[in-house]
Amino acid sequence: MDYDIKDISLASQGKKRIEWAERDMPVLAETYARFEKEQPFRDTKMSLCLHVTAETANLARALKVGGADVLLCASNPLSTQDDVAASLVQDYGIRVYAIRGEDRDTFFSHIKTAIAHQPQITMDDGADLVSTIHNEFPSELAKLWGSMEETTTGVIRLRAMAKDGALRIPVVAVNDAKTKNLFDNRYGTGQSTLDGIIRATDALIAGKNFVIAGYGWCGRGLALRARGMSAQVIVTEVDPIKALEAAMDGFRVMPMQTAAPIGDIFCTVTGNINVLTKDHFRLMKDGAVVCNSGHFDVEVNVKDLAALASSVRKDVRRFVDEYVITGEKGSARIYLLAEGRLINLAAAEGHPASVMDMSFSTQALAAEWMVKNHASLSPQVYEVDSEIELYVASLKLKTMGLGIDALTAEQKEYLASWQHGT
Repeated sequence: MDYDIKDISLASQGKKRIEWAERDMPVLAETYARFEKEQPFRDTKMSLCLHVTAETANLARALKVGGADVLLCASNPLSTQDDVAASLVQDYGIRVYAIRGEDRDTFFSHIKTAIAHQPQITMDDGADLVSTIHNEFPSELAKLWGSMEETTTGVIRLRAMAKDGALRIPVVAVNDAKTKNLFDNRYGTGQSTLDGIIRATDALIAGKNFVIAGYGWCGRGLALRARGMSAQVIVTEVDPIKALEAAMDGFRVMPMQTAAPIGDIFCTVTGNINVLTKDHFRLMKDGAVVCNSGHFDVEVNVKDLAALASSVRKDVRRFVDEYVITGEKGSARIYLLAEGRLINLAAAEGHPASVMDMSFSTQALAAEWMVKNHASLSPQVYEVDSEIELYVASLKLKTMGLGIDALTAEQKEYLASWQHGT
């Protein structure tokens, strides 16, 4: 079996990590059991471009046991857990092309290997796989039944492709499912981002001016967690409705230009480019910490930071680079975390397995839906089927030992009627 990973001897440690995550993924375990019995992916080739973590490993295992021929490559050069990659190859027979810290050329060569797999179904975390097929290998599109997209950033790209008439396959926006973004983005990103910042810096969060760029679900979750650790949270936004919501949630709201001189820790979670630039770096105080938790490393303009710096020291601490900017008021040290890449996956372990249980169960079931329905689908971005959402949420509640009420026949009739009034 072909593969490209760091070290196959890491497999035993990786298997322990996969099994530990599996214990906290009961919804996916039930899906795994049904897939093993029903074989919904028999004779189906799948290429996955995802973060290679223990949680992803359990998704890949569920797809394989359901009959799929699975190949996995990394969706980010710094998010791969090398021991997990080794275990997937050695213990589970899944082809993996991912090495933590791989350079750009290697990253895209792995994506091209995933394309050469000639998949009928793809899964993306950022739309790099699908966009590369469209741009460089359009002849492969005829074999593709469809794709699943896991991130806000990727869905934005795919909707833009659809709007321009460039999208030539159906795609399910898994990220937009409530069982994904309300939990994974809010609770997963919120916790894992703080985890990454603390692991990288060993900083005390309490009392810090913690500046969060973006108040989508990821920003909301991060703001709540930072406040829970007694930070003074500042939110910057370009959307007036989200800014108003942040203010009414009790956070300070201001432009980034105003926040730049007072912030101690800055984290971008917008999905857009150039959120922090030279105009902001010039204003930052000595010791400011800068990081990103959006999918791509474009939110913090690292080239601007490097151009302003009079000196740069790499790896002053693991995942921390020091940039010294000299100005009228003297020198200021700015600490960039994880090269501006995903801090929660670069410096920490990504989202907890419990929340990924819902995201990846939704992902797996959306793939099954795509296999069943692809012949009737047109090239556009689809929402996750509501029945999948209700199934995942109901099963998650059950595994947590929680129950809910059911509508009576009378209540259902009332809700369906227009004839009842005051």
